[in-house]
Amino acid sequence: MRTPLQPAPAGAAFDAFLRDSAPASRTQRPWTPADGAMPGLYISHGAPPLFDDPLWISELFAWSQALPKPTAILIVSAHWEAAPLSLSASGSPLVYDFGGFHPRYYRMTYPTPDASALAARVSAAMPATEPVHERAGRGLDHGAWVPLKIMYPYADVPVLQLSMPTHDPARLLDLGARLRFLRDEGVLVVGSGFMTHGLPFLSREAFTRNVVPSWSAEFDHWAADALSRGDVDTLAAYQDKAPGLPYAHPTVEHYTPLFITLGAAATPDEPVQTAIEGYQFGLSKRSFQVR
Repeated sequence: MRTPLQPAPAGAAFDAFLRDSAPASRTQRPWTPADGAMPGLYISHGAPPLFDDPLWISELFAWSQALPKPTAILIVSAHWEAAPLSLSASGSPLVYDFGGFHPRYYRMTYPTPDASALAARVSAAMPATEPVHERAGRGLDHGAWVPLKIMYPYADVPVLQLSMPTHDPARLLDLGARLRFLRDEGVLVVGSGFMTHGLPFLSREAFTRNVVPSWSAEFDHWAADALSRGDVDTLAAYQDKAPGLPYAHPTVEHYTPLFITLGAAATPDEPVQTAIEGYQFGLSKRSFQVR
């Protein structure tokens, strides 16, 4: 695995992916009503280093290929905390909300089809007490476009981003539940975060050799256990119950999108299906889907 301290040519693994694997996306079977509801996903999304990680690229792409191609994608990212609820605008420039990387990553684009029909469906699903604002000029941030550029590399699925208006698990579970009906229409509902995200506490060894800090491993094991049992109450009580929390999540915006995903599940307290696990730079990549 390459690191910022031992850089490969920027995006070399991504270029190999585009050449060797991505063409399979062009013939991916589209969703039909006979497939039933699309799953809901929680994705640990990475940042530009994802484009230099061939293992993670292959894991994300294989996950997307195991599903029918969705009719549209609605994604809630850790990187857009805004209340009242807000929606991105189709055709707006990407948000390059990261710093210190190769210029190539600031030139990447992801021009997805118009998602205004999905925007209307989302707005209509919200109660009068939770109005939805469309933010003209607000495009997808890296918590959305970075993983989706791997999963759907030809930008051929409409994508809409919804802001995260709170970190309260109960409110996020309710918001996910209000979005559940979209899955019956072939829409992929995604919460995008990172299962551990203690960037300020990573050592040089984490970046150079992927040494996993104890706080990252302990938090990941705790979350994995609760998710495997469908224990939403324990996950929601993370402030009191999660080991290593002040280090794993000094701020919680990368953890809480999982409540959107769980809320969108047909049965939120059913065990999840783990799609990706392991670590990058010592941070947990744990990602999962719900039925």
